[in-house]
Amino acid sequence: MSFFSPSSSGKVEPASGEPMVWFSGMWLGIGLLMIVTLLGVIVKNGLTIFWPSRVVEVELVEGSPASIQGAKVLAGEVRKIQEKRIQSETGGTAREKQLFVGNRDAYGFGFRYLDEADIAKLSEPEGIVVAERVEYGDLIGYPVALKLADGEVRADDPGFFDRLKKVVAAGNARRHEIESIEKVQIGRINQRMGSLRLAERKAELEGRLTEDYRTGIAADLAELQRQYEILAGKAANLRAEQKSGLFVYRLPTGTEREIPVGDLMQFYFPNQIGFFTRVGHFFSEVWHFLSREPREANTEGGVFPAIFGTFVMTLLMSVAVVPFGVVAAIYLREYSKQGPLVRAVRIAVNNLAGVPSIVFGVFGLGFFVYFVGGSIDSLFFPERLPTPTYGTGGILWASLTLALMTVPVVIVSTEEALAAVTRGAREASLAAGASKWQTIQRIVLPASVPGIITGLVLAMARGAGEVAPLMLVGVVKLAPTLPLDTVAPFIHLERKFMHLGFHIYDLGFQSPDSEAAKPMVFATTLLLIGLVVTLNAAAILLREKLRRKYASSAF
Repeated sequence: MSFFSPSSSGKVEPASGEPMVWFSGMWLGIGLLMIVTLLGVIVKNGLTIFWPSRVVEVELVEGSPASIQGAKVLAGEVRKIQEKRIQSETGGTAREKQLFVGNRDAYGFGFRYLDEADIAKLSEPEGIVVAERVEYGDLIGYPVALKLADGEVRADDPGFFDRLKKVVAAGNARRHEIESIEKVQIGRINQRMGSLRLAERKAELEGRLTEDYRTGIAADLAELQRQYEILAGKAANLRAEQKSGLFVYRLPTGTEREIPVGDLMQFYFPNQIGFFTRVGHFFSEVWHFLSREPREANTEGGVFPAIFGTFVMTLLMSVAVVPFGVVAAIYLREYSKQGPLVRAVRIAVNNLAGVPSIVFGVFGLGFFVYFVGGSIDSLFFPERLPTPTYGTGGILWASLTLALMTVPVVIVSTEEALAAVTRGAREASLAAGASKWQTIQRIVLPASVPGIITGLVLAMARGAGEVAPLMLVGVVKLAPTLPLDTVAPFIHLERKFMHLGFHIYDLGFQSPDSEAAKPMVFATTLLLIGLVVTLNAAAILLREKLRRKYASSAF
């Protein structure tokens, strides 16, 4: 490409329109820079929470307002250093550090801002420990002793840390066993007891409830209640064992406190471990974040239920939106008589893509939940009324609502793909004796699959990130059970679910501890972006594979 062209006078002048090319390239570069910067901020803030930072001990100047309970010494992780404006006649700015001090049960807060002018001395003591607890966030302090059933073990004892590792591992094993008993075994018993009561109620409504049937139900319930009491007693004994040992520690302020060893999930010494140990701890924390359930108002623990709910909802939405979108596009392009009515329908479809998502949520609530779900409950689940089964929000209605919201994208992309198939390919098929439907089925649709998948990619990208309509049709802050499990019928489309987008909203705007929630917001945002990119990448790879396969029939 030449940047210059000869003029009528023989002089070489810049080619017409060339400044606009550079202008467009400049804005493209600015856009890419903004995207990279945004992703960089998310990655930095989303991953640093998993890295085990060093803990500093801060000695404050006399009379500092930042002291806790009158103590001159604090300890914690430096999370942020920032400038602040000084409120005085002279004005100016000063630097302050945000310190994560932990021990929320002792202090009543987890973070503290310290002016650099209030800091007399900084050190990194090697004996300080950071421990993750079931409640109240992290513990930061100095180990003092272990009080166990077979005696007390002091922190200066050579076998103290090996003993602490063993009792913490034993506590984690008991906690997992308790969860298995209460969520799986007792959950199945409760489900069976509920099914028996519903069967009795259904028989009563249908007029076939006899005394023998009632007696059989009562006997089955009694047996299940006996099994329940055995399991509940076993879980209670395990909980008592969790409280049998105590971990004694000293706060940086000097106060000694005790905590049941069973409440400790893990511990490490941040100022003693090396680089490779930190890397191992980093990946361990990432795995816990991906595989565990949330705790402490979603500010602790993991996001596995939200990952699972987002994936299943997006999958169900894709299964619903593709058939409707493709069938509608085939009718509009191949069968309908082109005229004012069809043009009006196309305009309506295009306009649907611009309707606010919350409007679709209101429609889904009124039509899918109240009308369709209420009708299903009246026809098939009368014994459960007035408690709704499908007449309340659930993952099925959420998926259908988002499918309705994204179907215009699939229709438009499918129509464009159908129109791209050459007239010669259609006429050759018809000339060979194929019917119109056979031509569409065997020639047009295979060549249009890449375009259809393009629409699916766009639909998945939008649907996976939507939050507003989901708040009306099924998403919740914390879902006790997953939509898929090992309990028959295994797929529970009526259940409510967690979603990464709503999880971000809940952490950012509804969390009681905003400072503790900020790192989780970035981590969950990074995870949502990663999930959307993964789903889209899989669809794009499939599209490219099909495009190469049907390249000859598309032209």
